[in-house]
Amino acid sequence: MSKSHAMYGIGHFDVAGPDIAALQDFYAGVLGWQVTPRGPGYAMLATPAGGPDGALAEDETAALTIGIVVPDLDKALSDTEANGGAIAMPALDNGWVRKAQVRDPAGNVLTLIQG
Repeated sequence: MSKSHAMYGIGHFDVAGPDIAALQDFYAGVLGWQVTPRGPGYAMLATPAGGPDGALAEDETAALTIGIVVPDLDKALSDTEANGGAIAMPALDNGWVRKAQVRDPAGNVLTLIQG
């Protein structure tokens, strides 16, 4: 995360879809966000000051996933299950951040990011 965000606030988002070039054109052209390609099927999005940065990911299924900053990822995962949610992706360290994905009771996916 390149910007500072409050604990339990939105710190990142991912936009997925089957045509990353079209996504890049849309977010740069409509919102003026800076797009930085980072390899096949992936690009970073920089939003204005005060907003979270995000990423574009090429995927067969369209999706928008928000990332919430938490002070203790392991506790948040435990709390997820104790409060009717489910772990969708166990904790991992991708070299930039430690994160996991959970499903709320309705099935919506959230990324939890160790703050």
